[in-house]
Amino acid sequence: MVYLVIALKSEAQAFVEKYKLIKTKCGSFTLFYNENIVLIISGMGVQNAKNATICLLESFNIGDSDILVNIGICGASKNYRIGEIVQIGSLWYKDKFYTIDATSPNELTCVDEEITKSGYEMVDMESFGFFEATKLVQNRHIYKVVSDHFEPQNITKDAVKKLLSAVIDEVLKKRLKNEKSSCNRC
Repeated sequence: MVYLVIALKSEAQAFVEKYKLIKTKCGSFTLFYNENIVLIISGMGVQNAKNATICLLESFNIGDSDILVNIGICGASKNYRIGEIVQIGSLWYKDKFYTIDATSPNELTCVDEEITKSGYEMVDMESFGFFEATKLVQNRHIYKVVSDHFEPQNITKDAVKKLLSAVIDEVLKKRLKNEKSSCNRC
């Protein structure tokens, strides 16, 4: 099973429509599911992402073969193109450094408010909450899709949905393929 933690409804819509997910609740959070995917909408911010992830972990029997993924949009420097999907290997939050996946060189800074000036390589507002809640989970991953070059005021709901629609197959196929091949080596 793939468990997705997504901040915004507009980010989730691509998954909901493509995979015909059914709407329900998980605590106070909106949850969508089918036989292969469970998606929870956390809302913006570190604490919301942490709480939504904890809700998933407490409500489902998540095992070692399951995959937890935080996916959503991020602001990034012009070194990244709009629509580029990036697997996050490490993150910064409040001047502390955390490693998620040592095989990925991409760093992200988790911030508590929108950033409108460059000065960072890549930023989001939820990754640290997901990271904190999944410290004991083996198969956890963070993917971000570049939505802007520190111009959050230019992002629309339709644009976000299109950005995620363009990459969802890539993310899920990569994750499922990588997890299956690693299980074959066990």
